[in-house]
Amino acid sequence: MDILKITKAIGNETRLNILEWLKSPESNFGEQEIGDFQKDGVCVTLIQEKTELGQSTISHYLSILLGANLLKAKRIGQWTFYKRNEETIRAYLESLKQKIR
Repeated sequence: MDILKITKAIGNETRLNILEWLKSPESNFGEQEIGDFQKDGVCVTLIQEKTELGQSTISHYLSILLGANLLKAKRIGQWTFYKRNEETIRAYLESLKQKIR
């Protein structure tokens, strides 16, 4: 785990919001036609609609979060679904707690 890479990834309000929204997808996103929120994650289209940002910006932000291992991605047909990588998030928080004590 790269603590600095993760810290940089969440150093953007929209990327941090995405992680927060993905924690409770049922309450933060409308219904999605395919895929299960808990099993598959949230379709990139719903994330883009919620942020009201362009497709290229959202793709870049999701790529940064994936690169920091904060998200997991799953392809279903032509769509990509994202959900939080809870294991990495827990490890990051624990590591951060140890470093700043």
